[in-house]
Amino acid sequence: MTKPVPTQNFSPQAATGDFAAAEGSLSRGDGNAVDGAVFRGDGIAAWRKIADLVEAEIIGGMLAPGTQLPTEAALAARFGVNRHTVRRALGELAGKGLVRTAQGRGTFVELSRLAYPIGERTRFSQNMAQEGREPGGIVLEAVEIEADPRLAGLLAITPGSPVLKLLTMRSADGVPIAFGNSFLPLPRFAGFADAYRRFGAVTPALAACGVDDYKRISTRVGARFASPDEAARLDIAAGRPVLTVEGVNIDADGVPIQAISSLFAADRTEIVVQS
Repeated sequence: MTKPVPTQNFSPQAATGDFAAAEGSLSRGDGNAVDGAVFRGDGIAAWRKIADLVEAEIIGGMLAPGTQLPTEAALAARFGVNRHTVRRALGELAGKGLVRTAQGRGTFVELSRLAYPIGERTRFSQNMAQEGREPGGIVLEAVEIEADPRLAGLLAITPGSPVLKLLTMRSADGVPIAFGNSFLPLPRFAGFADAYRRFGAVTPALAACGVDDYKRISTRVGARFASPDEAARLDIAAGRPVLTVEGVNIDADGVPIQAISSLFAADRTEIVVQS
């Protein structure tokens, strides 16, 4: 039987660029502004031309990572098409992992892919700081469960022992990077969820529970396509690839303290294995 613990809602603050600059940069690539006439009479679908144009400007660096695109209405007016056509073009770009649509906030150029080192001392906040990004972390859910045989083996505890299951979302500059579950043995880590809510990071939360240092002893990395729910959590298009990361951390005495199972947005992250 699970025991629910109060949760927080995830509401990332996306990185944004200059709206007017983004709108003004949408050009043929020769410095001339594009108007609706460009999209008529040559047999190529208007949505395809818009998608190709925006893709070229993203790849060429004219639309920087994190820049907010003009609204659908503004793009439709600029190109002389309806909003459905613009929406299809943006959907094509999202399907390629070039833009992301944040509900109620607009469409943004995807962040450049972050290098995420995994080694003996894997630290999310440190990895983000090294990339020049502001790390963030919030608790989505915290419950007490009983360890099944597999989880008990990872944590070196008896099957049926109480375990804290903590679902968290990690972000960089307010953009979702990864979410997943941490499993920590109870009662040793009874205060971990509250500490994580306070600090927004694993390392200080473990320190609050008396663990001053810890190491990663195993990591398993895989890949698959995101489910609709997973895509919604990560603000990516449904069906985009995600990286699966499972690992176990131990304390200074070699005692397993945390098993993790996380999903990373593959368009925003590359895993770097350190030896």
